[in-house]
Amino acid sequence: MVKRIQFSATGGPDVLEYTDFTPKDPGQGEVQVENKAIGINFIDTYMRSGLYPAQLPSGLGTEGAGIITKVGAGVTGLHAGDRVVYAQGPLGAYSEIHNVPDKNIAVLPNAITFEQAAASFLKGLTVYYLLHQTYAVKPNEIFLFHAAAGGVGRIACQWAKALGAKMIGTVGSAQKAALAREAGAWEIINYREENVPERVAALTHGEKVNVVYDSVGKDTWEISLDCLRRRGLMVSFGNSSGPVSGVNLAILNQKGSLYVTRPSLNGYITNREELKLASNELFSMIASGAIKIDVPERQKFPLAEAQRAHRALEGRETNGSSLLIP
Repeated sequence: MVKRIQFSATGGPDVLEYTDFTPKDPGQGEVQVENKAIGINFIDTYMRSGLYPAQLPSGLGTEGAGIITKVGAGVTGLHAGDRVVYAQGPLGAYSEIHNVPDKNIAVLPNAITFEQAAASFLKGLTVYYLLHQTYAVKPNEIFLFHAAAGGVGRIACQWAKALGAKMIGTVGSAQKAALAREAGAWEIINYREENVPERVAALTHGEKVNVVYDSVGKDTWEISLDCLRRRGLMVSFGNSSGPVSGVNLAILNQKGSLYVTRPSLNGYITNREELKLASNELFSMIASGAIKIDVPERQKFPLAEAQRAHRALEGRETNGSSLLIP
């Protein structure tokens, strides 16, 4: 018997239950991982709330780092004792033990700790596909990235700086502005005090930007469109304020023949080769020091306190990444 978090009904953080669990042996093409650190991501709140459906009762979480304890049939290149990280596992990472398909496993370099890995893998892979594949940001290019002090945002600040690009980050407080600037944002806009499209226009001498990366959703949809130049690309990759719905496509024409995409990691990393390419880029950035992953102690929660962790995340009490520690 091991411990895990599960939920039998959708709703607020109170539906999360800390319970006993008997893990099965890994099946064909799977490995069993003893988690040492577990990543907390905003998408987990979408699963818990029912915004994204899950078959109940269900485990929660898709990201963790730890040690392989068992290897299922048909697995090659992975062995018991390997230090590994995963971010696209089946639901259930909020657990002391988790079985994960081998195609979702990356072997962790010794230079990167379990906590660094679990705090950065999903977010770092997301930044990789956004800045390199959804739209390839160029040196000296100015672009807009919402929620710049969040877990994804702070990695994006650092990655953009390493690319030589000029990232304008939006934040909701002076404290978060300082964090994003320290991480490498070129300029900061406090959306509670400033008009975002007007500031973007001023910073770009009226030209606006080619691309906006938006994980906020409903609250920033039109703001983002107003920051784009003619034929610009709106990358809507999250819904922290609620999903974008009821879109009138004619508005894309009215605002300059704009493009919109709604990407996800699972649309970009679909096999082990794609995972290896992306993870090697991320590991290189972390190992070189270009991206620093530091999780404050107050954002490391015992596995048993997943409810408190979700309240902190949804209450915007966290900066950067947060972890559950089994």
